[in-house]
Order: sequence, then C-alpha cells, then structure tokens
Amino acid sequence: MTDTNRIALVTGANKGIGLEIARQLAQAGVTVLLGARDTARGEQAASMLVAAALTVKPIKIDVNDNATITAAAEEISNTYGRLDILVNNAGIVDAADGPPSVAAVAAARRLMETNFLGTLAVTQAMLPLLRRSQAGRIVNLSTTLGSLAINGDPTSPYYDARLIGYNASKAALNMLTVQLAAELKDAPIVVNSVAPGYVRTDLTGHNGFMTPAEGARLPVEYALLGEDAVSGRFVEPQGTAPW
Repeated sequence: MTDTNRIALVTGANKGIGLEIARQLAQAGVTVLLGARDTARGEQAASMLVAAALTVKPIKIDVNDNATITAAAEEISNTYGRLDILVNNAGIVDAADGPPSVAAVAAARRLMETNFLGTLAVTQAMLPLLRRSQAGRIVNLSTTLGSLAINGDPTSPYYDARLIGYNASKAALNMLTVQLAAELKDAPIVVNSVAPGYVRTDLTGHNGFMTPAEGARLPVEYALLGEDAVSGRFVEPQGTAPW
C-alpha cells in the first residue's frame, strides 16, 4: 500500500499540533479527514490546506459526543470503506486543575472524559475500519507528564508540574496504548503513545520550546511507520519515554 491511498483521521485538527499533523500527513500523500467538533472551524482549517493543493476533508467529530463519533465512523465507512491511520490528538487542559490537594474534582473529571474516555470511544468506533486496512496505525498524543516514572523522579524538570487531572488522564491514555497494542498483537495494527514535546499552542498558553510544525513531526513519523513498525511504545523527541 502506498501513501497515496492511505486514509487518515486526525481528531482535534482545526488548530495547533492537530492542524500541523493533518498538513504533514497530507504533504506525504495521505488523504486526511480533519476532525473538529466545530463544523465551521473544521471547514475553515480544511479549506486552508486544500488551497495549498492538499487532499484534506473536514469531518465533524466531538470526542465527548457519541452521536458524532458514530456518524463519523459511518461516513468514513461509506466513503472510503476503511481507515488506515487514526491520530488521537484531541485533548484539553483545565484552569481548575492543579495539585491533588486543591484541584477541582470537576476539572479532573472533565480532563478524564476528554483526554482518556473520549479517545477510548473514538478508538473503539474506528477499530472496525482500521481492521480493514493492510497496515493500520494508531497514534495517541500523550505527554511526558503522563509518565509515572517522571512524576516520581525528583531530578526531573517536570517533577513540579503537578496537574493531577491532566497528568492522570494522559497516564490513562498510555494504559490504553499498552493494552490495545497487546490486544492487537496478531492484527496488522500498531498502536503507540507519542509525546510531541513542549509545543507553543493554545493548550500550553503559547509557552514551549517548539513550533506546532516541529511538534507534529514525531506523531507523523509514527503515523507513517512502515512494515517493520513497532507497537506499544511511548516515545518523545529525545527517544523512548519511561512509562
């Protein structure tokens, strides 16, 4: 299978890293379905990429709305018959999050609903389509903050980043990667968690060391892994990340 007939879905792709992942996949010859919960924003982002002669189509999908997830899966099935690449990029932060002693429980719940349970729901809905691919690829956008080892390492620069809701939601996402990779070990589908790095986006308040284009490179690399693809890994720009 060549890149020119691969079909990819990227969630939360109307801005930030998601938009850049969509752009770079399309530049590699992939047909990209640009997922967005806001139809108008999705159409605007897709139109910008189409104007650059890229094959990108908007698709409405809200990871917290099962009706939109089901509808998106049906649309992909009816139009393409399969899905080759799923990039679970959609995610949030919450201003009411913080250390365990003071974080709002409602904020932690919102974070878990979107970053973990929303991703689980999308993945379950898209798995039948990925099973029809000759070489399915699932990329879960994680973060170094989702590493239990890093959170427990006083020498780590991330040790003081105590955001119980966000960090726990990404640790749960990593558990999805581990378990799903094991479950699919006999299928032609690989699953990996990718921490893109500290990227300047709305999610980080435009703090960080990398541009969205730079942050998209590693997720795109893992979305396009070839026949010798590894599965069940947690990676960051510096190499393998500790669970």
